[in-house]
Amino acid sequence: MAKTGTTTQGLRAAIERSGYYPALVAEAVEAAVGGEPVVSYLVHQETTFDSNEVRRHVTVLVLTGTRFIVSHTDEQAADGTSPSPYATTSTESVKLDRISSVVLSRVVANPESYTPGTLPREVVLTIGWGAVSRIDLEPAACGDPNCDADHGYTGSSTADDLSLRVSEAGDGPDTVRQTLAFAQALSEATVATSR
Repeated sequence: MAKTGTTTQGLRAAIERSGYYPALVAEAVEAAVGGEPVVSYLVHQETTFDSNEVRRHVTVLVLTGTRFIVSHTDEQAADGTSPSPYATTSTESVKLDRISSVVLSRVVANPESYTPGTLPREVVLTIGWGAVSRIDLEPAACGDPNCDADHGYTGSSTADDLSLRVSEAGDGPDTVRQTLAFAQALSEATVATSR
């Protein structure tokens, strides 16, 4: 379930509504935000299946006037390092001028009859700020099929710091709308800081 809004109180309420360790998540997020006013936020809880285990995690995205804050909390089952279940929470604070890309991919049904304003079936929000990059390499080749020379490698580097998928079927139409609103607010904020 994702929630978006524009107040610190609204952010706290959205974290509590998610029901995912709200005291732990709220404390981590509020410490990262500090005294800055919240411009926009998105709370996204996701359940995944890992072998025979069901795992839940929550991602909280917060936009302030100067920063983009991402918080992620995972729960872990008891294991060799801990006799009881535990959760791990991390927060990262990124200055807005470090945001290098905000990519919003939209999946729409029946594109031939698409009407502007219709909600996408799903959206994927990818945000890059240079902390994580993915490099895809492959052997370079020339056009000669008989050539056996070493032409080195060719490839691409892609910023891939955060990717969040939200679907109408899995999360509901309000969640898709909220993700679109947060993506727009973040895009507008990054433009404003580059002027």
